[in-house]
Amino acid sequence: MVTAAGEIDLTNAEGLRDSLLSALNAGALGLVVDLTAATFLDSAGVTALVRASRRAGATEATLRLAVTSPSVLRVLDLVGIGQLVEVHPDVAEAVASLPAQCAEPMA
Repeated sequence: MVTAAGEIDLTNAEGLRDSLLSALNAGALGLVVDLTAATFLDSAGVTALVRASRRAGATEATLRLAVTSPSVLRVLDLVGIGQLVEVHPDVAEAVASLPAQCAEPMA
């Protein structure tokens, strides 16, 4: 799981992107992005999520988002992120939505 809180913008989106890609490059089969404490998301944050989604697709991993903030949900809805990755209202639901093989230990 990767957690991001507060405002996700040009000043810190690169760190989020790096964390997401590192987890996927390390062989994660499933990854939940916990954005439940995020209060703002700009285009740099959206780009980080899209890049992670593409990497997950290329490595046959599953990516899920957990989002509660109405303003963050609005941005994600406007850009259509739901077409790339499932968005859930909390971390528990996002984790529960991961396919069974994501719970297997990495070799």
